[in-house]
Amino acid sequence: MALTFENKMKVRDYECDSQGVVNNAIYLHYFEATRHELMEKCGLRLRDLTEANILPVVRNVNISYRNSLRGSEEFVCSVKIMRKGLRYLFHQQIIRVGDNTLCADAVIEVVCLMNGKVAKPDMFDKAFADYINWE
Repeated sequence: MALTFENKMKVRDYECDSQGVVNNAIYLHYFEATRHELMEKCGLRLRDLTEANILPVVRNVNISYRNSLRGSEEFVCSVKIMRKGLRYLFHQQIIRVGDNTLCADAVIEVVCLMNGKVAKPDMFDKAFADYINWE
């Protein structure tokens, strides 16, 4: 069974809008930061990949906003990975720590470009081996 990666974070006040809740665009940052933490944990550094002309790029994002986060609240952003053809589907959730409430969930589709072309990402399969569900 594939593992779930979790990243605990805290809302910073400047991420909130005039209504005192996290701006919807900030959730994209939370999701991205968690994917980057997972990549680093798995030995993949974006700078090294870029220098080798290997680029994981977001192809599609689908976010459902469920409940608002507010300033200083702690939350956990989780990631489960599904591999479908040449695509990685990152199933992500943001859950508020205080009451275990689902605040947002997303499916983020990523493909790997090698020298500018979509490619079979063997190195990603190896790095993410413990986290991938195959379809």
